[in-house]
Amino acid sequence: MSDKGGENAPMAVAKSEDFHRECREFANDAKKPKKIREIRPFALFAFHIGQLVKRLCYGHKTRQPRAEKSFSLVPSWFIIPRMKNNGWFNLIFLIVLAAGIYFIVTIVRDAVNQTAANANSALQPLAQANQSMQTQVAQLMNPTPTIIPDPVTYITEIRALARLETIQYSVEKVITAESGQGSLDFLFGDKLLFVAHGLVIAGIDMNKIEPQHMRYDGGVLYVTLPSAEVFVATLNNEKSYVYDRNTGIFTKGVNDLETLARQTAEQEILKAAMEDGILTQAQINAEAYLLRFFAALGFPNTIFVK
Repeated sequence: MSDKGGENAPMAVAKSEDFHRECREFANDAKKPKKIREIRPFALFAFHIGQLVKRLCYGHKTRQPRAEKSFSLVPSWFIIPRMKNNGWFNLIFLIVLAAGIYFIVTIVRDAVNQTAANANSALQPLAQANQSMQTQVAQLMNPTPTIIPDPVTYITEIRALARLETIQYSVEKVITAESGQGSLDFLFGDKLLFVAHGLVIAGIDMNKIEPQHMRYDGGVLYVTLPSAEVFVATLNNEKSYVYDRNTGIFTKGVNDLETLARQTAEQEILKAAMEDGILTQAQINAEAYLLRFFAALGFPNTIFVK
């Protein structure tokens, strides 16, 4: 066992020296890229560690001639010395080899990340220019209308109100407005489909209650309320819109066709609310509210006279 270990020891030293010599040549090569030359301190560190291990394990023994090498695709420094009696050398060798591989992989990864970052920074102006071009094309294809209100505003009337709103209807109506329809509508016709959303608000006007409309007799309050009426019947412009419009080849369309559609929509919305009995419900709600109001004022017995 001792003779065999002695024979393997010089071979292990030779392989270790080959490995350190190649590391030194690799680290001193000025033609290598900058990122690779950064591993030079680690290669020199590995060389000095190997020299220290050689002195600790083998002292100052002279090197014996090496046996002939057989051809192999694997470099000689990559072959791990198989020495049964030198476990510490194998452990240190593996640690140094793992550290070298780790640092090489780290340097290559950093170089790749830096290259990718440089490529992204180089392409960023092009991406911004492309986005700006797309925005300009979108604005050209779908121009946004510019609304400029007149800075001068005229107030035509101011009136004091005393309305009691007791009910609100939200109504949706679809209106079809057309002009020049017939056999030549594709040439001179104009047709639009308008979706209208409107509000109808009703109640009673408290300003119409006079002193003679209220009478207190025998602990009972008699009140004559005015008839319910519609205060507001209008479109909700935020929800109303033109769904579709078709104009003939030789016409630009009727200018006030949409205006007529909106006016008709308001009339139809009011008509629908009236047919549903909005005024009757407004009168009932007003009496219920005022009954609680008079009771809070100290008139628990209130009768509304028709």
